[in-house]
Amino acid sequence: MGLLSILIWLPVIGGLAVLAIGERGDARIDRWLALAISLLTFVLSLGLYTGFDFATADMQFVERVAWIPAFNIEYYLGVDGISTPLILLSTFLTPMIVVAGWEVIKQRPAQYMAAFLILEGLMVGVFSALDGMLFYVFWEAMLIPMFIIIGIWGGERRVYATVKFFLYTFLGSVLMLVALVYLYLQSGSFSILDFHELPISSTAQIWIFLAFLAAFAVKVPMWPVHTWLPDAHVEAPTGGSVILAAVLLKMGGYGFVRFSLPITPDGSAALDGLVIAMSLIAVVYIGFVALVQQDMKKLIAYSSIAHMGFVTLGLFLVWAILQNGAGDEVPSGVSMGITGAMVQMISHGLISGAMFLCVGVLYDRMHSRQIADYGGVINTMPKFAALMVFFAMANAGLPGTSGFVGEFLVILASFQASFWYAFLAATTLVLGAAYTLWMVKRVIFGEIANDQVKDLHDMNGREGWLLGILAVSVLALGVYPDPLIDMMRPSLDSLITHVMDSKLPEVLTEGLAE
Repeated sequence: MGLLSILIWLPVIGGLAVLAIGERGDARIDRWLALAISLLTFVLSLGLYTGFDFATADMQFVERVAWIPAFNIEYYLGVDGISTPLILLSTFLTPMIVVAGWEVIKQRPAQYMAAFLILEGLMVGVFSALDGMLFYVFWEAMLIPMFIIIGIWGGERRVYATVKFFLYTFLGSVLMLVALVYLYLQSGSFSILDFHELPISSTAQIWIFLAFLAAFAVKVPMWPVHTWLPDAHVEAPTGGSVILAAVLLKMGGYGFVRFSLPITPDGSAALDGLVIAMSLIAVVYIGFVALVQQDMKKLIAYSSIAHMGFVTLGLFLVWAILQNGAGDEVPSGVSMGITGAMVQMISHGLISGAMFLCVGVLYDRMHSRQIADYGGVINTMPKFAALMVFFAMANAGLPGTSGFVGEFLVILASFQASFWYAFLAATTLVLGAAYTLWMVKRVIFGEIANDQVKDLHDMNGREGWLLGILAVSVLALGVYPDPLIDMMRPSLDSLITHVMDSKLPEVLTEGLAE
């Protein structure tokens, strides 16, 4: 069994073991076993980084075994510089979620821990699958543990939020399945890498692109199919909100990079204006929506939608930049936009996860997410206040934090496409600071609005370690993003090559004739 299979099935089998042991009723064993499995998975995942060849765009740690030979479906795994950072993000955050729920989850702790372990394995499966049907199986299977996490440990309206989350994501995925079957019928294979080389007519590319857009836009989520996210975040337990914002949303961006751009470059070029418009609306309009939120979780949820708008904007600026470029060389903005989008995905995973953990710390003490119920928290929780302010600054894109790097690259790339794209994208620097600082001012500073705040106690060691590790990660990526960018660069250069090479059959035929 290869390393990728171990990273997929270790947490899945471990989750089932926690579930089985949990029937005996000893919550301490459940928690420690879940923590041990999640930490072991993270340590093993570091082998992806230490054994990674930074000089090639080829798939690495490849495993390929026939699964359903009748339909040429394979158990085909592999990673490159695009998927490896997302796998490391998933394995890095899972132990934190286990620790975050250590004392908080009183109801069915074994089932809670097991759900997150199984979800971790399925997330690694999504990022490492190189067979389209295998990818789809992992993609859909993820809905089950997330459905359970929100539906059992969520808030008062958890059933509504869970059903809405399931319907949005499932219905979009059905169209993706149709596209995958069409590609299989054309190529005779479900290999994603074979899809990358497949000639496809212009009309077919547009339809395939729209099918992928339906699935990935919901997952990002992009405007106007974003309405499930605030409800899911508000009702989800803290761990559910963390993994939802930090990893599950990134699967939409990953889908665009792995499927839409390289498989349908001509369709992407034809509809790039649509995606750019949806992205800019998310950045600007959703930023204003965040300004009026009274619930901390809702504010951070809308903030996530706005920040993920940078991801899709950076990915689809390519053709607008090429239209403005001169000469045969690829404009620098093409690489900057896609690199910025990828860095933004990793950065947002760390920052949004930390922000939701901060809200969880407050909610555990006062059982309220309403901004108006707080005020003057710095007087009773100074250590916590310092960390929450730091994460809020990172969320607003403060230079020196990871939140600045991706957004800055995308804004620079936008200037090469259109001044107005850059202008609208840059409004996030104002809006992000406005809604984030407004929340911090009302919650952390000012007069104490509630007598309960006077009785709050500062972070304990468990909470301090969690937020401290995330703070160091956000700062390290902001000050020195080179290791991440160096890992991604060959794969992103290969992606750009695919994006710029037409997949139209007549163009490919002319190229062969020459």
